[in-house]
Parts: sequence; structure tokens; C-alpha cells
Amino acid sequence: MSATLFNEFRTRLAVKNSDNISTSYKQITKCLNGHYWDSDSDILHCRQVGSYGRHTAIDGVSDLDMLFELPWSVYERFNAYESNGQSSLLGEIKKKLKDRYPTTDITADGQVVVIKYAKYRVELVPVFTNADGTYTYPNTNSGGSWESCDPISEIRAVNKLNDEKNKCLKRLCKMTRAWKNEHGVSMSGYLIDTLCYNFLNSTNDHDKATYSTYKTLVKDFFSYLVSLSTTQESWKAPGSGEAVQKSGNFHSKAKRALLRCTEALDLTDEKKAAKKWKSVFGRKFPLPVTIAMEAIAKDSARSYRDTEQFIDDFYPVDIRYKVEISYDIENQGSAMRALLNRIDLGFKVPKSRKLDFQIIDINVPSPYMIQWKVRNVGGVAEERDMIRGQIINDTGNKKIRETSTFEGEHFVECYVIKDGVCVARDSVEVPI
Repeated sequence: MSATLFNEFRTRLAVKNSDNISTSYKQITKCLNGHYWDSDSDILHCRQVGSYGRHTAIDGVSDLDMLFELPWSVYERFNAYESNGQSSLLGEIKKKLKDRYPTTDITADGQVVVIKYAKYRVELVPVFTNADGTYTYPNTNSGGSWESCDPISEIRAVNKLNDEKNKCLKRLCKMTRAWKNEHGVSMSGYLIDTLCYNFLNSTNDHDKATYSTYKTLVKDFFSYLVSLSTTQESWKAPGSGEAVQKSGNFHSKAKRALLRCTEALDLTDEKKAAKKWKSVFGRKFPLPVTIAMEAIAKDSARSYRDTEQFIDDFYPVDIRYKVEISYDIENQGSAMRALLNRIDLGFKVPKSRKLDFQIIDINVPSPYMIQWKVRNVGGVAEERDMIRGQIINDTGNKKIRETSTFEGEHFVECYVIKDGVCVARDSVEVPI
């Protein structure tokens, strides 16, 4: 059964709006080709790079990377500027695109021109092709400079190892993204692809991996993540050797994923195992048809309303930043404060207490919007027809107050929305 579920999981992770993305790439390309190459082509001189170019992106991808190759005569023109010709180059490209698409939100900063669409944005890097196949690109920071990059070597390295590992490298990258988005892990797609590559390149255990063995593949990968030093801050990208920086600590959430994978592998009941895999990868991971049918029957027979909402029904989820939440109990003593961190020992929050949930750490650049979800389940909630799970807006204080009214399992989740995309999330369990 696991082979069928992981195969379906791969299908569900596929990018659903690829036609719209392709149209955006072509519109940008045609506009710039008309100005810089006297051509009406919508495909020449454009290179798709990043996760979308490596074919490791999943549905909901919000940052799309694009290179546009310019003639060297353009480099010579802007390199002759007395100061920061790089900024002037980005400004010129921004103006050409803005003249063609006046209602589109277009900005220029750093190394990119950003073209914002409803559910994603294209980060365009103007480049000049070097004789060795690498690229020279403008960097407007610190007065301006010309830098080099080699994304095509990265794509070739990923493709080569993916072929050698029975196509499982890119699929592992996609499954890892699903875990990252579900559990709010602050990891870039660049880092995910690099670590997946390093893992498979370091072992022959999964050279012939198939859907039926993916459960062992992902367990071994999380074990690999846990084994990495917590002090390591960067890794070398495959192919180019470019430094790939760590944006946050992924070890604690990788440990929880490893535990759930191990538990799933130990289960003989396939239904329970599937639910455990779903707890690792989220809503995209399918359940067996028998469980789905049972859920439909339960929905039709229940006497209470389940009003739970899901963030990915409202926004694309593409976790790129960190948010961390915690909570305090009104009038808590030092003993209770210590027990808050020992839920694993069976500690439960007493009833009729005021609970203050707040953000204690966030690195999302402003502006952004915060939303919350309070989910309560259990027999008492069902009897009172008080199953909750609606997503609500933050009032501006980065906190919410709740009351531990009745017994049951609860959790509170926080979402950070930026440019129409959920870019950070965190949750805490609250057994009452």
C-alpha cells in the first residue's frame, strides 16, 4: 500500500499553475528580447533556474528565479558609468518592463528585478554569458560590483545524480519541501536541494529506490539531517560549489520527523502507518481509500459541526522565514512554568485558566500579516458542538488570549502572510 500512497503523494506535489508561470516567463522574455535583441521571441535568452529550473519545486512555489542573457555591449555601456552602473542597469530593465506592463508591481533591488503576480513573483537576474558557461551579473550593493554565478552547473549536477539514483533525488527534494511547509521549517529550497543531493551522493543504499521503499528513504534522510552539526552554517551547492547558507535551525523539527517516520515503519497496521506519514508531510499526503470512505461516513453521521479551516486553502504556502510562538498561563507559579515544557511527561493545562499565546521570535521582513488558528478536539468539544479551527486575523499585538474551558487536545497555530503567501508558521500543543 505504501508504494501507491507515495506515488499519489508525488502527483499531488506537482506544480498546478505551471501554465500561468510559463506565460509569465514568456511575457517577460518577449518584452526584453524586443528591446535588447531586436527579436520577438518569447523563449530565447531566458533561463529558468532555482528550484523551478531544477524541477524540485512543488505546488505553491512563490519565488521563481529567471536569468535573462544580455549582449556584452550592454555590459560595456553600464560598466562605463562612474558609479553603480549596476543599479542603473536594473533600473533600465525595470522601466522597460513597467512601460510594457504598467499595472504590474515591479521593483529593483540588490541583484534582481522583481515582478510580482497574484500568487508568485519572478526574480529576474540580468546576466552576461562568459566563455566558460558561467554568468556575470550586477550587484547594486556597496556601491555596485559585477559578480559571477554558475546555476547551469547546479542543474546539470542535480540531473545527473537524479538519473543515477533512479529519479528519487528530485522526488526527495519535493517531499522535503512538503515537510518544511507543513511544519514551518526555516529552510530555503536551495539548502533542501543541496542537502538531499549530499545525502544521496554519500550512500548507495537508495540507488534503486522505488515508491515501495520511499518510506525507508525519507527516514534515512531525516536521520542524516539530525546527524549534521548544529554549528554548521553553510554547505557547497552541487555543481557550482556556491555557498548555501542556513537560515534557521532545522534539527529539532527533523528529530520529530525522524521519530514519526520510525513509528510509521514499526506499525503493522497500514491505516495507522498512513496517518503517521501524513503527520510528517501534511495534507498533501494521501490516506488509503478505506480511511477516506470512513471519514466521509463519519462526517455524515456526526452531530457536531467541524469548522476547521486550513491555511493552504487561502494562500500558497512556501515557508522561507521563521516564526516561533509560546504561551503563558495566567497566575502560573514557577512549578507550572517548568511543566509547560514537559508535555511529553503527561502534563496538562488545568481548566479555567487564561492562556496568552504570543510570538517570541520572527525574522520575516515587514510588512506582513499575522493570522491564528485555535483547534480543539475531543469528546467534550463534540458534545458541546464547539469544535473549532477557524483562521482569524491578529489584532495587531502579535498575541491572542484563550481560556482552557474543557478537557481535550488543543493546538494553536500562527501564520505569517507576506505578499499573499504564507512564508512562516509555527504551532504549539495544549493538552487540557
